[in-house]
Amino acid sequence: MKPMKRIVVLTGAGMSAESGLKTFREAGGLWEEHDVMEIASPIGWRNNRNLVLEFYNQRRAQLLTVEPNLGHSALKQLEDYFDVQLITQNVDDLHERAGSSNILHLHGELFKVRSTGNSNLIYQWKKELIEGDLCEEGHQLRPHIVWFGEDVPLIPKAIDILSTADILMIIGTSMQVYPASTLIHYVKNNTPIYFIDPHPTISENSFNNLKIIAEPATIGVPRVVNELITSIS
Repeated sequence: MKPMKRIVVLTGAGMSAESGLKTFREAGGLWEEHDVMEIASPIGWRNNRNLVLEFYNQRRAQLLTVEPNLGHSALKQLEDYFDVQLITQNVDDLHERAGSSNILHLHGELFKVRSTGNSNLIYQWKKELIEGDLCEEGHQLRPHIVWFGEDVPLIPKAIDILSTADILMIIGTSMQVYPASTLIHYVKNNTPIYFIDPHPTISENSFNNLKIIAEPATIGVPRVVNELITSIS
């Protein structure tokens, strides 16, 4: 029996937006009249910790009200036929709730917090996070999120995964934000690439073997998944 082909899937905000989660881009980079640097950066954390905590408390509460969409479910179905590795820029848990197995969260996870004094102390967290919530070493807890201006520590691991891809799917991301925007360059030459987004930011002649599906995730992902499954049947 031949080993299963590896499909690497890179997902962005457009994937979660179809489940009802708002994105910074939709809000013009603002949240209740606050610039993103006030609520999602180390400077914002230093200047107004309570504002940052409240922002993530509200995002966490909103996440509890939404469900995975048809795109998430289709990616789970793909695991019955391929070795699937997800790399997501999203901080929600919708891929997990849909049943996907192998997920790398590039930008952190909304339902986790970590110590400000020891970054190795990471905890599951679904309730409100307030000033005074401390780790076991006595340090304030913060959202386990990569903020603007911070390094993305999992980029090297993502690059390693991309280099093993037999097929790449890119869903709901502009591929314009560094460093995630560089990941497409690490697949092997002539690797089939499916770019699924209603407003694609690249053209089909940008890469060899690139196919653009100008549809939202709930339409484009099931279509591509069906095509891939049919191709091996």
